[in-house]
Amino acid sequence: MKLENMSYTEGSRNHREKRVGRGIGSGIGKTSTRGTKGQWARKSGGTRLGFEGGQTPLYRRIPKVGFNNHNFANEYNVITLKDLAKLNLKEVNLEILLEKKIFSKNLPLKIIGKAELKSPMNVTASKISKGAIESLEKNKSSIKIL
Repeated sequence: MKLENMSYTEGSRNHREKRVGRGIGSGIGKTSTRGTKGQWARKSGGTRLGFEGGQTPLYRRIPKVGFNNHNFANEYNVITLKDLAKLNLKEVNLEILLEKKIFSKNLPLKIIGKAELKSPMNVTASKISKGAIESLEKNKSSIKIL
């Protein structure tokens, strides 16, 4: 391979940015492709996000329903039984899952979902879904809800 035979790969070099308003000889001088007059010809012309030409915008037409106080929201570390089955653990609780770095926050543990378990396990959690309890009982696992 020689230097004169080498070429850039396609797409590796960007096209030059179109420079508007650089005189009549450029083909895009004077109005700089904006046409004449009007809102869109102005330097700061345009509308804000959600503006509908004076019509009441959608975000104001839709009713505001209820109030959700985030101060009383309950957050959980949620894990599915399917994921627990992949881990092959005999003992499952928040401390063990934090050690294994499955969760980073020390929030209450919630187990959800249905899955076929190969071996029984001792499960300790703050909340367990009905489907998860069903699957665990079918597998003869011990369940402790905090």
